[in-house]
Amino acid sequence: MRIENSFIPVSGVGESTERRLWERGVHTWDDFDPGVDVRGVGSTTADRIESFIADARAHLDDGDATYFDRAFPSRERWRLYEDFRAETCFFDIETTGLDERRDRVTTVSFHQDGETATLVAGDDLTADALRERFADASLLATFNGARFDVPFLETAFGIDVDTPHLDLMYPCKRLGLSGGLKPIERSLGIERDRPDITGRDAVRLWHEYERGDPDALDTLVSYNREDAVNLRTLADVVCDSLHEDVFAPAASARAGDGR
Repeated sequence: MRIENSFIPVSGVGESTERRLWERGVHTWDDFDPGVDVRGVGSTTADRIESFIADARAHLDDGDATYFDRAFPSRERWRLYEDFRAETCFFDIETTGLDERRDRVTTVSFHQDGETATLVAGDDLTADALRERFADASLLATFNGARFDVPFLETAFGIDVDTPHLDLMYPCKRLGLSGGLKPIERSLGIERDRPDITGRDAVRLWHEYERGDPDALDTLVSYNREDAVNLRTLADVVCDSLHEDVFAPAASARAGDGR
């Protein structure tokens, strides 16, 4: 599902009205006619839809994900993914614990446009390096990053992460997929090269590296990078599934069902 299929940012258009538009064959902005006969779309709402489409086209042409991040309800932020897939930065952090004021970030891995990179504490993991990575992305994608990864980085490095952010934990819950990232991956058939390593192991590996074991760092980086890469697969699966749940049934309905 693409941003261009969406009318829900418009004041007066909720999920039901948007679905009725789709059922009447108004699947994209190009399909909208202000005279469309859809319950809930009077002249005032039609004017608002036309105004939104005009503004949204310009912002989409400019690649302005921030505009849509602000315009869409947070529950519908997953709709940004298809349009900004190539500019999405999937990232994951490893830390020495869960307290952002006491514990440290050890590694941060990024996966964007087929390339994966990892920043390591004491080497190249700096505030400037993080800012540069986030500045290159139109959209960030994490799992539980809104509550953990982002605030941890902001506190630890004194930065503001204001790039639009898709936290995949919430669309997963919408599909009935609960629990941590790894159980969800297993339920979806997403495989790992190191399925036996856990977050607790990541803490242990960092301490082993600090005590002089370079192989421990190699294992930690490999684990962290796999987290970031697998987020791309998870985003593809989850957003495709939501498309099938939200848009596809209405788009395939017979014309006239939206009256």
